[in-house]
Amino acid sequence: MINRIRDIRKEKGLTLADLAAACDPPTTAQTIGRLETGMRNLSTKWMDRIGNALGVDPETLVRSDKSQHPQVVATLGASGAEALPRPRDAIPPTELGGDAPLVVLAVEASAGPYLAGDQLWMRQLDPEEAPRAINRDVLVPRKGGRFAFGRLIDRQGSLVGILPPGAGQKQQVVESPPWIAVAEMLVRRL
Repeated sequence: MINRIRDIRKEKGLTLADLAAACDPPTTAQTIGRLETGMRNLSTKWMDRIGNALGVDPETLVRSDKSQHPQVVATLGASGAEALPRPRDAIPPTELGGDAPLVVLAVEASAGPYLAGDQLWMRQLDPEEAPRAINRDVLVPRKGGRFAFGRLIDRQGSLVGILPPGAGQKQQVVESPPWIAVAEMLVRRL
């Protein structure tokens, strides 16, 4: 089994100390470092504590060493592509956890900045959290099994205003949506 704690921690932008403090009960950065490197055994109790602190399913903290997994091998910065000191697992958004479920919008025809074949990974929010999504692309369920997609431009009481991505499109108003999904990641084949 391959330990993925370091990869997930780095993907979430946490230091050893941040992760140690987020554990319940808190632990030390040194202990987290030893668990990451295998110098200390990773028990199910530790997997549960660290998984909860990272906001991920504890089972994602390890993977089989027999399965191939995409690797992050370089970073692209202002001075160009630079190799990482050592490759690390690329963590899919579904394994990064989060408070709310993810939904995916598949783009079949180009619209605004989105091209046919794109996938837009979106995080569901409660309608009360709509202010967090103002000026972001959202997917909102409508009555009759339909959806509205576009930029969330307004919220007044139980009404939300969505501006579709195409030029010259009219604002759509949805009343009392059960949830609002905010665009979190674009997946595009090259």
